[in-house]
Formats: sequence, C-alpha cells, structure tokens
Amino acid sequence: MMTQRTLIIGGATGIGFAVAQLMAKRGDNIILAGRNANKLSNASQRLQTIDSTVDALEIDIADEEQLKNLSLTLGKVDHIVVTAGSQAPGGIFTSLDFQKAKQAFDIKFWGGLAVARYLSDNINPGGTLTLTSGFLARRTVPGTMVKTTMNAALEAAVKILAKELSPLRVNIISPGLTDTEAYASMAPEARQQMLSRAAENLPAKTFGHAEDLAKGYLFVIDNPFVTGSVVDIDGGALIN
Repeated sequence: MMTQRTLIIGGATGIGFAVAQLMAKRGDNIILAGRNANKLSNASQRLQTIDSTVDALEIDIADEEQLKNLSLTLGKVDHIVVTAGSQAPGGIFTSLDFQKAKQAFDIKFWGGLAVARYLSDNINPGGTLTLTSGFLARRTVPGTMVKTTMNAALEAAVKILAKELSPLRVNIISPGLTDTEAYASMAPEARQQMLSRAAENLPAKTFGHAEDLAKGYLFVIDNPFVTGSVVDIDGGALIN
C-alpha cells in the first residue's frame, strides 16, 4: 500500500490518537489537529517514535473561517477523520442550559458538517471522510437529550453526505462506553469500578478501549465498498 496522508481532527487524545497510532504504524503520514496546543505537542512527540511523518495544527472546527483558511493551506490528503467531541450538558429537558447545548452542537454537529463542506475538496479521489457519533443516538436514556439528538443528527447527515459528495466515501463510527481520557478526572478506583459495572451489563462483557474503536475507523477507510454507513462498536449496548 502506498503511503497515505491523513488529517485527524481530535487526534491528540483518546480514540483519535489511537487511530493516529495505527495509521502511523503502517507508515501513513499523520496530521494531528485540535484546539489544545499542549496536547497536540505531546501527542506528536509520542507518534514521532514511530517511523512516520507527523505534523500538528491548532484548529477549532466550530470556526468556519479557520476551516476556510485551512482548505487553502492543507494541500491534498487521502483521508480525514473527525473524533473531536464537545461537552454536551446533561439533565432533563426542562432544565437544559440551551446556550451550552447550542455550543455543543456548534462543535460536534455543525463543526463536523463544516469539515465536510470546506475540506472535502482537499481529499484525493478514492479517499474518505469519517465522522464520530455515539450509541446514545439510538438509545432512549432520560437526561441525554443533547447527546442523543446531536449524534442522531450526525448519523442522518452522513447518509446525505455520502450521496452528495460521492465518489468521496463518508461514514460514521458510533462508539459505546470506551475507556479514554474523558474519564481522567475520576479517581482510578472509581473509574475502574464504573467501567467494570458497565461491562457486566453488556453482551460482550467488556468495555471498549481506544484501540478497539480505532480498528473500526481503519475498516471503513480501507474497504472501498463502504460508504454512508453507521458502524456500531459498542459491546452490544444497542441490543441490550
């Protein structure tokens, strides 16, 4: 396989970084992008121990002007992966902070669509755009209105994007509970207990690791017959 160039937005931590590691190990050139310069720098240093070219750039995908400018300087890439998330407020609908809810949508939903709009022309023929949702998109859980609707909207949008941006292949990965830095604020023992309890209730009897999810991104990137797909990697959460 020829060396490929991949932009990973949200690639400094968690699932995005795991994707970057797998792609770097097979010799791809990686561009890590995100909002936190320190995390980008640390992630780049870790990846540079692998025999791969790594670049980093600061960008906020909620800012359309930044994406417009990036489209002029990025050059051609083979793939774009978006794992950037947002802090979605929880709680019952009648108590929601609408301003925070809108900010969450601006980053994950509108930000993801803005990437498709402004950067899809930078993707080489035969390339891919892969977004990220979450299993709550199709799971009714009180108190998760923002996460549910935001992820459901993204999954619906991917179907349209796959048709309108064809032959560019557009897919979305829907993770279940995954052990990432998102839980870094928890005490280690409490974090392990929470993950273990969740695993007991899943058909797979295990919680997800970032590396498990990363393999799903590589699947939709490498398989030329996959587009417009929502790929669930959730330990069976949706069949519970």
